[in-house]
Amino acid sequence: MNKVTVIGAGLAGSEAAWQLAERGIQVDLIEMRPIKSTPAHHTDGFAELVCSNSLRGDRLENAVGLLKEELRRLGSLILACAEETRVEAGGALAVDRQGFSALVTEKIKNHPNITVRHEEVTEMPDGPVIVASGPLTSDALSDAIGAYFGHTDYLHFFDAAAPLVTAESVDMELAWWQSRYDRGNADYVNCAMNKEEYEAFIKELVSAQEAEVHGFEDKNVFEGCMPVEVMARRGFDTLRYGPLKPVGLVDPKTGKEPYAVVQLRQDNAAKSVYNLVGFQTHLKFGEQKRVFSMIPALRNAEYVRYGVMHRNTFLCSPKLLDRFYADRRNPMVAFAGQMTGVEGYVESAASGFLAAVAMAAKVQGKEPVEFPKETAIGALGLYISDERITDFQPMNVNFSIIAPLEKRIRKKAEKNLAISMRSLDIIDELIKKGL
Repeated sequence: MNKVTVIGAGLAGSEAAWQLAERGIQVDLIEMRPIKSTPAHHTDGFAELVCSNSLRGDRLENAVGLLKEELRRLGSLILACAEETRVEAGGALAVDRQGFSALVTEKIKNHPNITVRHEEVTEMPDGPVIVASGPLTSDALSDAIGAYFGHTDYLHFFDAAAPLVTAESVDMELAWWQSRYDRGNADYVNCAMNKEEYEAFIKELVSAQEAEVHGFEDKNVFEGCMPVEVMARRGFDTLRYGPLKPVGLVDPKTGKEPYAVVQLRQDNAAKSVYNLVGFQTHLKFGEQKRVFSMIPALRNAEYVRYGVMHRNTFLCSPKLLDRFYADRRNPMVAFAGQMTGVEGYVESAASGFLAAVAMAAKVQGKEPVEFPKETAIGALGLYISDERITDFQPMNVNFSIIAPLEKRIRKKAEKNLAISMRSLDIIDELIKKGL
C-alpha cells in the first residue's frame, strides 16, 4: 500500500497527514515533541497555536475569510476542529486554544491510516515525504534540508521587512511617479509631506508602541537593519537625510523639492503591491496603520503585510518549489507551512492541504489538480513558486495575489466579494469532479 511520511504536526503537517489518510494513504507522522521541544511551544499537542488564538477575519470580503471558506468546503481538518472549538470573537474565527489542539491531536491519533512517531528527524527521508517542520525547524533537520538542496543559501532569515500596500489604495492625486534625479524609468511612487505634516508624523512615530519580542526571537535582529522609529528618535531630521530624503525629486504640483518624501517600490510582477522603502519597523500592527496613515497619499492605504522584525527561517521557495509545494527536481519531496513562505495559521493549513492533495494524486499515479490563480489556495501556491520574484518574503493571503476580475468594480468590498464568489464557484466545480 502507498505510504507517505509527514514531518511535523503543526497546522500544516496535521492537515497534510489528514488529507492523505482520508484518501486511503498510509501516513507516518513524525513529531519531535515531547522528545525535543522548541522555545515557542508549551504543550505536546498537535497544531498548537503559539502566538494568538485568532484565525483572523471570517468575512468573504476579506482574503483570509475566503481562504477559510475554501478549506471548509474542501474538508479541512483544521477548519473543522476550529469550528468545533470556536469562541465568540466578533467577526473573527477564534478558538479555545487548548481545546482546538486537543481535538486535532485526538482525530489524528485515532485515524486508522495514520501512525504517529515521536522522534527528531536528522536526515531527509526518501520520498514520498512532506516536510512541515515549521519556522523553528531543529538545527539537525535544517542542516539536512540544506544538504538535500546542495547549497547553503536555501534558507532566508526573515529579520526585517517593510510594510506592503496595494497599489490601488495609494492616492495618486497626492503622489507621483519619479526616480531620484530622473534616473531610470520613474520606478518609484513618491508620497510628499510638507513641514507641518512631517513634524506631526515624527511626533507620533517616536512615541508609537512597539511589538513585544518573543522568547524565541533574536533580540539582536535590529543590529543590521535599524527600525524607522529608532532612526526618528535620533533626531528630527534623521529621516529627511535617510529614507525620506527629498533630494533629486520634484513635486509636479508645486514644481519644487518637497520637505520630505516617502517612496514606494514595486513589490510584485503584477504591479499590484508596493513596498514602503526604508520602513522596516518593530511597531505594533495597529500603530503602523495609525502612524503611517499620516502620510497624505497613504491615508487610505490597504496593507497586505505589516512591517515585521524577527527571526524566521524559510525556504527560498521560488527557486526551489513548484505550485504544489514540491521540489522542482523531485515531485515526491514536498514542503508545507511557514517554512515555504506562507505567513499565518490559515495559510499554513492551506499549504498542507494542497501539498497533501497533490502528493496523494502522485502516489496513486494521477495528475495533481491545479488550483487556479482565481482561488486563494491556488494563488498562494503560485505566489511561493513564482520564479519572477527576486526578493522573496513571507506573505499572508491577500486579494492582490489572486487573479483580478475581468470587469471593474469600484467599491472595494463589492469587488472583493465578487472575487470570493468566483473562487467558491471554482472550488465547488472541483469538488463535483471528485477532488
